Amino acid sequence: MPDFAIIGAGAMGSAVAKRLIDHGATVLTCLEGRSEQTIARAEAAGMVPVGRQDLAKAALVLSIVPPAEAIGVAEFVADISSGLPAPPPFIDLNAIAPKTMQALAARFGGTTVEVLDGAIIGGPPAPGKPGPTLYVSGDSAEQSRLLEDYGLKVRRLDGPLGAASALKMCYAGINKGFTGLGAAMLLAASRAGAAESLKAELTGSLPDVDRKLSKSIPGMYPKAYRWVAEMQEIADFLGEDDPAATVFRGMADVFSRLADDVEGDRMLVRQLDEILGSPETAGAMVMP
Repeated sequence: MPDFAIIGAGAMGSAVAKRLIDHGATVLTCLEGRSEQTIARAEAAGMVPVGRQDLAKAALVLSIVPPAEAIGVAEFVADISSGLPAPPPFIDLNAIAPKTMQALAARFGGTTVEVLDGAIIGGPPAPGKPGPTLYVSGDSAEQSRLLEDYGLKVRRLDGPLGAASALKMCYAGINKGFTGLGAAMLLAASRAGAAESLKAELTGSLPDVDRKLSKSIPGMYPKAYRWVAEMQEIADFLGEDDPAATVFRGMADVFSRLADDVEGDRMLVRQLDEILGSPETAGAMVMP
């Protein structure tokens, strides 16, 4: 049975690990300096804590961390892989722009590590559900096929390194951008005294939109801090010449404000829950 190494034991990383473990694999991780919450998630998933150098003994190393940490993880993996005669391939599965992916791959200069570009679309793996889908590009040797053998759904893209990241940027821009836009306009309606009327109009004329916002906005609260960097990556992906880049820099500010509120007095959270009228959906998930 192969050993996989996953760097990042958050909600997604620990759930991916559990899927692999449930299909017979061993998943290594390094928990040095990690929070009690992260350690508890890793233990619950069945991940095996090892020293940093032992991660390089795995068949594949996966990075599943917030976008702002992706480059740092790559530098860490390049360091522990340096000098090894046959280091494992490294798959970055984070929500980063293709340009960031290229910069990340450059950190492996001077090593023989095969770097693959990946993206995860869908919620964390859960019992009875086939998803999420892992998209991988730059995988001419089909190194990612090993993940399919242990319960994960993988789609390899024909494009070069960066193609999977581009797909993630476009998908997240639509999916999470919609959530941010909805939250911003609902809060604006609340400030203007039009919240009740807006909710009634959405329910009547755009019921699908109303249902999506009622699920995605509460599910966003604990993740808002991570989405700040993701919106910035989307803006970088679009580039300075695309006016939509300004929209996503604005979305980064929206999520930053919401993240501060979640950690603070939760005034905005209460306003949104009141408008949506369904606080029981606060644990709902939105696709990462």
